[in-house]
This record gives sequence, C-alpha cells and structure tokens, in this order.
Amino acid sequence: MSRAFRPRVGHSAVFEAMVTGWSRQQRSRQLGERTVTSRERLIRRFQGFCESYPWEWTPGDVEDFTVSLTSGQGRLALSTIRGYHLTLRMFCDYVTDSRYEWPTQCHDRFGQVPSQVCNEWNTVAHLNDYEGRRQRRPLTYRELESLFDWLDDRVDRIARSGRKGALAGLRDATMLKTTYAFGLRRNELARLDVADLRPNPHMRGWGSYGSVHVRYGKAATGSLPRRRTVLAVPEFDWAVDGLKPWVEEALPLYEASGHPALWLTERRTRVKVRQIDDLFATVRTKIGLDEHLSLHCLRHSYVTHLIEHGYPERFVTEQVGHTCASTTAIYTSVSNDFKNKTVQAALARVYQADEKER
Repeated sequence: MSRAFRPRVGHSAVFEAMVTGWSRQQRSRQLGERTVTSRERLIRRFQGFCESYPWEWTPGDVEDFTVSLTSGQGRLALSTIRGYHLTLRMFCDYVTDSRYEWPTQCHDRFGQVPSQVCNEWNTVAHLNDYEGRRQRRPLTYRELESLFDWLDDRVDRIARSGRKGALAGLRDATMLKTTYAFGLRRNELARLDVADLRPNPHMRGWGSYGSVHVRYGKAATGSLPRRRTVLAVPEFDWAVDGLKPWVEEALPLYEASGHPALWLTERRTRVKVRQIDDLFATVRTKIGLDEHLSLHCLRHSYVTHLIEHGYPERFVTEQVGHTCASTTAIYTSVSNDFKNKTVQAALARVYQADEKER
C-alpha cells in the first residue's frame, strides 16, 4: 500500500508514537530510567498546557509555558526551568530529525511539520547567565571558623558528659571539614569510601590523605558520573590532620571492617545525603547563620578561597570537576578584604613604578 493510501491515524496516536520513539532513543543511549520517565512526563505536561501537538507548537508556546512556571507562589528555580527548556529542545531535535521520518509523516498526515520551538531568545540560558543564589553564597572566614568551632566544641561537650554520641560528633565535624577542604558536593561526600583517600604525589608526608578520589561526580546529561581526583592544598592541610585520626582511630570503633564507607552511622550503614543536610541545618541554626544557606555554600567557599589564595582558575576548575571555567566563575565571589588588598597592591605597584621613573 502506497503512502498516499495508508489509513490516517489520530493526532494523539502519532504524539504517543513520537514520545515512545524518543524514549527508546534515550534508553539506547543508556540513560537512566528515572531520567527518561521524567522527560516523558514533561513533554506530556507541555502538550497538555499547549492543547496542541508537536507539529503545531510555536516558540510562543514555550514562552507562555515559562511564564506560567515563574508566576505565583509555586515559582520554579531558574536551574529547573533551564532543565525543562533543555528537555523540550531535545525532544524537538528528535521530531525534526529527518532520520526518524517524523517531518514526512506529519506533513503527509496533517499538512504540517514539527519545528524547533526553543531558541536563544526564549530560553533561560539567554535570559539569565548568572544564577547566584543567596543560599549558595560563600561563607566568610569568620563564619567558617564559627561553624567548625561549634562542631569541635560539641564533641568535647558530649565526651565530658559521658553520654553516647561523641563518635558521631567527631564524624560530623570531620565530614563538614572535608566538604569544605576538598570542595565536594553532597553526594560526592556521602559516597566516599576509605579507599578513595589517596596520596598526594607532591606531598609524601601526608601519606594516604593527600587527595580524594571522587567516583560519583555530577554527570553530564546522558553520561556516567564523572570521576576526578582532588588534591589537598597546603592552606587546608588541617583537613589531612583530621582525616588521619578519623580513619585510623575512630572508624575502627564502629567494628564494621567489612564496610567500605568513609562515613558510617551507629547502625553501621552509610551516612545519607539527607543526614548531611540536616546536620548542616542544625549547625547553621546554632551559630545564627542565614536560614537560606545550604550545605553547597561550603563548595562555593572552597572555590572562592582558592581564588583568593592565588590558585589559577584552570586548577580550580579541575579541582571541583567543572567542564567549563565559566561555571567556576559563577561560584567565585572574593571577599571585600581580598579586593581591598588587591587594589592596595596594585596602587603600590603602579605608583612605586612611577616614582622610580621620576
């Protein structure tokens, strides 16, 4: 039977076939089931919002959809909206690709063809290049000192009282110090094993605690988690001093020699991300920090302070596992003291040179 005489199926059936085909393509790329399912759900949500089908969608539909997401009390974060835009863009790339014949099928059946409705003028990437949020701002040196002092004091208080919990308190203090000293994300921290502690070839004296091998770094879309090795730096060598007694003296007290995790609970299970979040929230409240600050601010602090210590941007980018230096730049927010010292040094350099020339 020729194409001209084939029975015409309904609009909804073609749409379902498109979504099914796109899902199959993603699974062929070995994407996770949850990722595929959430993307399917968004495409159906967008279709329901537009009350039309992909071959009828226009850039205006994307703009109306975005406005609906950024209005009212349920306003979504910019990073979430960017993810939505990316999903819509990928779906449109699929249905407009001639290799899948959807343009031909839609033209023959409906007299219209799908088009790419996401462009540089109606997506978040163009509207806002910087997403700095106050809950992720870097902490000042004084705030960090207060945070770590409170954690250390808690261990001493528990130990003096004779109550249980001193070991867990030491674990908590070491965890948050490690988060800052190596610029780790929450999941990267929670998934660390003892075997991930490695030597630093530039500093043999640190033994097996001179670097951290991250096996569960943030994955790019459609790829496996990225791995990297974070070297300890001399400005944060106190973290090495904390990890060594934790691993060699405290961790064996859990009597869980068969468990690979670096951070264990009293039940000899791996500490979960939610527990780390709750820990930071508790300390934040105790020392009077802004309630909007999150654990991720320690990672921002790490980037900012490395820059202030004079480390090259490329080195910092490699340390934190960013693909682009522009991402690292978003994290960077040097302190006023650093800015003042930099300006003073520049003034001295320029005007001293002028005086010598005279």
